[in-house]
Amino acid sequence: MPGFRYQAYNVEGKLHKGVLEADSARQARAALREQGLTPYRVDVIAANDPAGARLRPVSLSTAEVTQLTRGLASLLEAGLTVEQAFNALIEQAEVERVRQVLAALRGEVLAGNTVARALASFPGVFPELHRTLVAAGEASGQLPRVLMRLADYLEERQQLRARLSLALIYPAIVLMVAIGVVGALLVYVLPQVTQVFQHAHQQLPILTRALIASSNFLRATWVLWIGLAAAAALALRWALRRPASRARIHRFLWRAPLVGRLLRHLDAARLAATLSILVGSRVPILAALEAGNGVMTLTPMREALTTAARGVREGMPLARALGATGAFPPVMVHLIASGETSGRLDEALERAARQQHNDLATRLAAFAALFEPAMILAMGGLVLGIVIAILLPIFQLNQLIGK
Repeated sequence: MPGFRYQAYNVEGKLHKGVLEADSARQARAALREQGLTPYRVDVIAANDPAGARLRPVSLSTAEVTQLTRGLASLLEAGLTVEQAFNALIEQAEVERVRQVLAALRGEVLAGNTVARALASFPGVFPELHRTLVAAGEASGQLPRVLMRLADYLEERQQLRARLSLALIYPAIVLMVAIGVVGALLVYVLPQVTQVFQHAHQQLPILTRALIASSNFLRATWVLWIGLAAAAALALRWALRRPASRARIHRFLWRAPLVGRLLRHLDAARLAATLSILVGSRVPILAALEAGNGVMTLTPMREALTTAARGVREGMPLARALGATGAFPPVMVHLIASGETSGRLDEALERAARQQHNDLATRLAAFAALFEPAMILAMGGLVLGIVIAILLPIFQLNQLIGK
């Protein structure tokens, strides 16, 4: 039974919004009239509307998806049926779009579909990895356990993304402030100060003349620089949408000394965490590698994983196949080899993911700790050069007055 979100007015003219279930949009409007409401708008939020209405895209944040996943796992682990769990989650949901998604999922399940197939109705909300894990949990009869591990994975991924943001936002702010301060000094402060010395008909020092020329150049071309920056951003966005140009950009980043190492470790951590959940949920290793390809960011890392999957398909151990590509950290490869030897591959993958997360956090902390003083020193050097360029003519005037 599909779900519908509605907007209806009561006898007092107050607008009511909510979600209900009905066989069709006509029955939904009839149900609203029985409640004393005048339907204003009724839209289907399930993929199997008999009237043929289109499913409108709904988006949920990572935190909302994580909360939904953990709530469903807790309710199923407590012994509730899938229908009862969705009913409880719908009652608890405070955001309308979350209720819409839950009502649509419940309708799909009541129509006879599995939870994984119901999640496929919202590919923009639940990615392929989510659906693969849920399907594996349903097939193995361990859906609550799989959902709980999936919720843990989503939380760890969200925390890692937060650490990345915190590590990069502060240096970006420092860099923007430095550029703004130096630009203000060159464009506004320096011309007003040096204009006084130009009227003295004395030859200015070479440093002062160079800064004045730079200031005049920036004042004349600042609009052009802003346009070039905007054009470069649009060109980069366009290039990232094309597979060939995106692959070239990713290869450049992959070879970069510092950024490439960070991105490789990030992709390795995502892959290890994903494989840990999939292998622990009894998903075949080849299917797990195929699903893990979707969490990789860099094109060279995806190509390396595809090559490793080909080696595993030909009979190679996973650790050997990953190590042969040369794209994955050696520590991760050795941990996987240890897990294959001991028969506890999922635990070894979990340890590898944890190790990669810790290593990435250490590298980000070191980068932030080094970037901040470097930016302060660079900004101080530029400001010192501008101040010296302003003071040198003053020293010359004092010498002339002294003579």
